[in-house]
Amino acid sequence: MALIGRHTDAVAGGRYIVLKNAYARQSQTTYPTCATDRSEEPAGRSQRRSLESITGMLERIGCGYLVLNSERKVIEWNAAARATIERQGDAAETASALSAGLRRLVANVPVHFLPGSLSWVVIRNLGDNPVVLDEIGVVAHDGTCIVALLDRENRTAANPQTLQRMFGLTSAETHLALRLAQGDAPLEIARSWHLSRTTIRSQLASLFAKTETKRQAELVALLGRISVLP
Repeated sequence: MALIGRHTDAVAGGRYIVLKNAYARQSQTTYPTCATDRSEEPAGRSQRRSLESITGMLERIGCGYLVLNSERKVIEWNAAARATIERQGDAAETASALSAGLRRLVANVPVHFLPGSLSWVVIRNLGDNPVVLDEIGVVAHDGTCIVALLDRENRTAANPQTLQRMFGLTSAETHLALRLAQGDAPLEIARSWHLSRTTIRSQLASLFAKTETKRQAELVALLGRISVLP
């Protein structure tokens, strides 16, 4: 009986070893394959995704952007960039017109626009020289760089659905938040909506409570940060 027991144990042990080896072979052929696929992704495609993630973020917050090639010529842009250049009094219908408009915008300001960088051009007031802030090494796509045009007169708004999901706002509270983010005063909003001051103040108090803010300026600043979200 002892011999039979030892034989049974040996068989069971042999099956365990076979199954263990089979599992090891399966693991060796499965996981490295996935890692290899990621590492062998063409560099251009990965860099393009990096570029698109940044321009997509700028698009969501309503910021204009221009993508420049190694010769500092515009090769890609969005509608907000075109509108910003046009507000400066320049044509902005083509890539060459946008390139010329950008050159005139920063003509009196030292700029670099280095390959692989993100540069913020902050436009304070119409006719004033902009402020240029550089971030080096943000993108690296075939020598391109991104120029973000931040016009202080261009106010952006958060996605209404995102506000409701994040803070549990009602429809009325969401609309009030968006009006406040645009710079409208509560009493002005009350008049335009034909509502009483008490109603607007009640909705504003609810907004403060749900967003954990205490002042209108704090709430507006929070809404500005959230505008980057999809």
